[in-house]
Amino acid sequence: MHLCKALKVSRAGYYKWLNRKPSPKGQRLEKLIEMIVHTYNKFNGIYGYRRITIYLNHYLGAKVNHKCVHRLMKLLKLKAVIRQKRYNYKPHTPNHVAENILNRAFQEEYKPMEVLLTDVTELPYGNNSKAYLSAILDYGVQKIIAFKLSHHNNNALVRDTFSQIENQLIPNKTLIHSDRGFQYTSHFFREYISRNDVIHSMSRVGKCIDNGPMESFWGILKSEMPQLEAYDTFEELNDALQSYIEFYNMERVPLSMGLRIPA
Repeated sequence: MHLCKALKVSRAGYYKWLNRKPSPKGQRLEKLIEMIVHTYNKFNGIYGYRRITIYLNHYLGAKVNHKCVHRLMKLLKLKAVIRQKRYNYKPHTPNHVAENILNRAFQEEYKPMEVLLTDVTELPYGNNSKAYLSAILDYGVQKIIAFKLSHHNNNALVRDTFSQIENQLIPNKTLIHSDRGFQYTSHFFREYISRNDVIHSMSRVGKCIDNGPMESFWGILKSEMPQLEAYDTFEELNDALQSYIEFYNMERVPLSMGLRIPA
């Protein structure tokens, strides 16, 4: 037993180790490892330790906590293959900032053109192409009163959107609420607010819920329209948006409004 001598282990100790039975704890860990590897492979590696923990407990009756699963997966070098989101946000220095005057007062009753919410979102189409949609939601009537699709996200996009409603604004009455995007903090938009003698309100930094109804509209649009990638051209996407927004304004019945047509 040259190996025992080299490792300074007695022959009796070696045979005892060789013939030993795993402890209940060891058996449980071996079973957990087997289930973790099975689950990881079953879902092609898209589950991280949290979702694997849920699966083990709810479907396999494992009764294990996430810390144990995380530790075992780390030892096994198993990691979810889902790509992490990459944020290429470049902070800008705003030229003009307004207070959050609206302050999430979404429970109030508003007349048409009293509270307007606005934002810009990105939409995919074709072969990895992107378009940018700017829209204005009249919160009092729950209607999209202006929108513009563009190849570029710039001041001109917002200018062309707001030019559609400029003659409808009510001086000293209309409140326009936006986030702190570069278009809305620009000299151009400040001049638009001043020229039309309206009120500008802005969401706080990192508080997208301050513009919640507008964010909700983006979510509804992206979930209810057909697959956006299905549109091969910018023109097809624009036509589809025209049809959907007409439907949203005139036909769609949201339960939150008591089955009342928005417009």
